[in-house]
Amino acid sequence: MGAGVIRKQGRGKHSRRTRSQPMAEINVTPFVDVMLVLLIIFMVAAPLLTVGVPVELPKTAANPLPGEQEEPLTVTVTSDGTVLIQTTPTPLDQLVPKLRAIAVERESARVYLRADGSIPYEQVVQVMGALNAGGFSDIGLVTDIGGPTLDGQDG
Repeated sequence: MGAGVIRKQGRGKHSRRTRSQPMAEINVTPFVDVMLVLLIIFMVAAPLLTVGVPVELPKTAANPLPGEQEEPLTVTVTSDGTVLIQTTPTPLDQLVPKLRAIAVERESARVYLRADGSIPYEQVVQVMGALNAGGFSDIGLVTDIGGPTLDGQDG
């Protein structure tokens, strides 16, 4: 495959055997091919690792929050009012007990709230209250970038 043997004939009158010398070249082409295939696989798979609930997020000019070590907990409120923990639909009356059970297992008290821009503010605040009652005090609101900056210039 990559290594081989080079055979040389002896040059003197009395040389009876051929000498074998290992080939000192490494063929890196298969290695490069495998690495390129892995690169393509990771490039395709990386966007699929985010929470995949379609929500029309409101736009804002706020800076993103810094990252953390463990996988972030995401609570989503869809346009029809459905509340999802990660990707699991959760009835409102079971939201606080489930959040308390999750809070016991997690190191961080941070949770990301994704809410569709078309739902009433009252429902978002109710979910935020449930998050706080469930043991999560560090709530980050997820938005899209490019919204108005409110300084007279659009982002």
